[in-house]
Parts: sequence; structure tokens; C-alpha cells
Amino acid sequence: MRHRTALSALLSAGALITGVLTAANPSIAADAPASFRQQHTQGFWTAERMRGATPLDVTAVPGAARTPVAASAAPTSIPPTASSAASPTAFPQAGGAWTGGGAVVKTSGRVFFTMGDRTASCSGDSITSANGSTVITAGHCVKYQGAWHTNWVFVPAYNNGSAPYGQWSATKTFATDQWAASEDMNMDVGLAAVAPLNGQTLSQAVGAQGILFNGGYNKKMYSFGFPAAAPYDGTKLVYCSGNTGKDFLLTKDHSLACNMTGGSSGGPWFQDFNEATGLGTQVSVNSFGYTFLPNRMYGPYFGNEVKAAYDKAQTA
Repeated sequence: MRHRTALSALLSAGALITGVLTAANPSIAADAPASFRQQHTQGFWTAERMRGATPLDVTAVPGAARTPVAASAAPTSIPPTASSAASPTAFPQAGGAWTGGGAVVKTSGRVFFTMGDRTASCSGDSITSANGSTVITAGHCVKYQGAWHTNWVFVPAYNNGSAPYGQWSATKTFATDQWAASEDMNMDVGLAAVAPLNGQTLSQAVGAQGILFNGGYNKKMYSFGFPAAAPYDGTKLVYCSGNTGKDFLLTKDHSLACNMTGGSSGGPWFQDFNEATGLGTQVSVNSFGYTFLPNRMYGPYFGNEVKAAYDKAQTA
């Protein structure tokens, strides 16, 4: 997430001003490719490196182009390919450890990557796909400031340096065309196609959640992630839940009361979430927050643009 997470933003003199991870924001080519063939260093992600990865924080571009989002298209829903039993927990919830168990414990995980000479982390989720090997996350968790991240891995059910279901290396990472071209905050969605591991696809090993495009606004939702900035430490799956609204300031994003911090970027938002099974229909990812509106998370609307990126990733 951004704001103590992926984007620390405030509104001043009509401009979007943000917390800084890097000093410069290079120009981004309008014809930038929306996918990247991954590069890996064998055995790079040790338990120590995973524990030490910095939660990604990014800089928004004042005046950057923002693509209008149309919510009028017909909904497209892909059901989950996971099932499990869980015990119910509280709704609403502004941020706390998920203790319910269920499918979400395995489909959710931490994302690790290198960004230049640094190691960094986000969150992600296994979603139902044609290749059975697709992870969805935030756009800035695959590419930021014109550069694609490398050594990209997904660790489902991450547990304090351990990877109980293995490290799933991306063969190719993807972003919406709009994020790839101009890092449009409305389209902050990234995906990865990951290689099989021990003879299994990702969905065979951990299951996969359903996904919905053009599902509308103002829904009851649950958000999950692995926040790693204080007061969290990245060791636990954390969730927020509540009735969502729509950003009335700078984007067309969903809005949810939530206190998750850095490292939660890219974690899934579900509607129709069943606490008894840990299954839901994914409709967004953790993206950003405003510093002058604390304890509120924003996530991009999954419209036709996100579906186009998903279709590329699920057939890779």
C-alpha cells in the first residue's frame, strides 16, 4: 500500500505530494511494454533476505494522467478453485491478524523482488486462471519509476522467513497498459505467471481465489495483506473488513477503513467473502492511502483494463 505503505500522499496547493523512496522519477515511455520476462538469481531469497526486505514505498507523479474508469460494463466473474474450512471472525475490522484459517491463508502470500540494488516486499494472491499459475498484486509491485523489478517470487502462506509451500518464481510479470505507460494510479494492478514447482502448478498446490471484473462499487469487502511497517512486522496475515465507498479525491478507487502499513501493497480485496471457507471473489488490491486521511486504504477498480492484463497473464 502507499501512505505509510506504498504511497505516502497529501494534498497541498492542489498537487499530490508523496513520501519518497528514490530521489528521481524518470520519464516513462508512452509505448512501454506491459510485461517483462523475469531474471532470477538461484537461491537468492534466503530467510534472512526475506526478513530484511524493505516494504515498498513509492512516489506519485503530480499531475500524472489518470484513465477514467467506467463501471457500466457487464460483470465478468471467474469462480475460485480452492476450498477449505475456517472459523468466523469479526466484521467490521480496521486491521488485525487473521485467525480464521481457511483458503485465504494459502492463497495469500508475500511478494519479494529486487528493485535496483535493494530488496523489497509486497503482498499478492493466487487467482483462478487458465494456466493455474497466476498471481495478482499491485502494479508498483512489478514495475516502478519506469523499471521492472527482478528476482520476483511469490511465497504463499509466508511465515516469518519460512515458505511452507515454496517460493514460486515468476517467469513473466505484467501490468495494466496504463500502469506500464504512465504509472496511472487508477490502474495500479500487476500480475505474474509463475513457474511450476515440484511438478505442480500454483493453484494445484495452494488453491486459487475467484475474480470479478466490472462488479460495481459500495460493497461489503475484506482486504488481506502482510504489512511489514510498524506497528506490523510482516510475519502475519492481516485483514480489514467493512463497507467500502469510492475515492472522492483523485482516483476512482474503492475505499475501505483499514490501518495496514507498508508491505501490504498488492494484497487482495474480496467481495462475497465467506469467513467459514476463506474463499471470496477478488475485486481489487491494496494500493495507496492519503496521509491526511489516516487509517483508510484505497484499491483500484477492476474494469476492462485490468481484465485485459489478467487475460495476458493467465495464458502466459
